[in-house]
Amino acid sequence: MLAVGYMKTFYPVTKLNKFSWTTHSSKGFIRFVGISELLIGIGLILPQLTGVCPVLTPYAALSLCMVMVLAIVEHIRYNEAKQIWTNVFIIFLSAFVALGRFAY
Repeated sequence: MLAVGYMKTFYPVTKLNKFSWTTHSSKGFIRFVGISELLIGIGLILPQLTGVCPVLTPYAALSLCMVMVLAIVEHIRYNEAKQIWTNVFIIFLSAFVALGRFAY
């Protein structure tokens, strides 16, 4: 999550063509998604690692679920059904983290 967020935030948009959705999205939207993924990645790792406000970890995981649901909507919108399964897998993983951390 951190690496992909970093790429979407700091790489030139022309070098992000391996992500098919970047070809028909604005630069501002790509940067917004990148910053969101960076913050979510930090929120998943840092609170639990440092012990400072660890309640933020499950909220970051829920945020990741929401971002992935929106990504699925975009994939459906552009007829990219093959890429949906990656998003579904990430949703399951982040939901597992959220449920596990809320129960903890």
